[in-house]
Amino acid sequence: MLIEHDAKRPQVDPSARVAPNAVLCGDVRVGANCSIGFGAVLTAESGPIVLGTSCIVMENAVIRGLRRHDVEIGNNVLIGPRAYLTGCSIEENVFLATGATVFNGARIGARSEVRINGVVHIRSRLPSDSTVPIGWVAVGDPAKILPPDRHEAIWTIQETLDFPRTVFGVGRSAAGETIMPRVMERYARALARHRDDQVLES
Repeated sequence: MLIEHDAKRPQVDPSARVAPNAVLCGDVRVGANCSIGFGAVLTAESGPIVLGTSCIVMENAVIRGLRRHDVEIGNNVLIGPRAYLTGCSIEENVFLATGATVFNGARIGARSEVRINGVVHIRSRLPSDSTVPIGWVAVGDPAKILPPDRHEAIWTIQETLDFPRTVFGVGRSAAGETIMPRVMERYARALARHRDDQVLES
């Protein structure tokens, strides 16, 4: 399904394949010889999504483009089932396995692999030819690659990357307080812009 959002329409190369129940919404540009699988969602909320040539987005993957963080995906990239990419940059010849997650402002270098359920955290830079093992976390610039049970080591780096400000544009709340009411009200208002979307084809 192709959907116009904020007066921008998906652009799909004639040689690309888009499954009938995949969703491409807004400023999404799909290069030659790409394949977008069943149930995949590519939504350019407020920033573009650009796929190079010969990329495969497998079933139920989600890719989100954001105002402060466009999505740029190089040539020959595999994005596995249930992967989640938001506001990130992926260089060429990268393998993102099932359930891989890549957050806002992250950059993955060429020929890298993020294996099953691996995470590349916000504003983290994974150098070329890197591997994030199954379930591990890459965090920092340049990224340290740590097992998930090293929570304190991960948090020491992650805290300085400032998730609330990077993702929601607000500072971290004080102890005993929460940013959620303010953030959710604003976020819901932004997502409400989809009420005016126009389905182009299904």
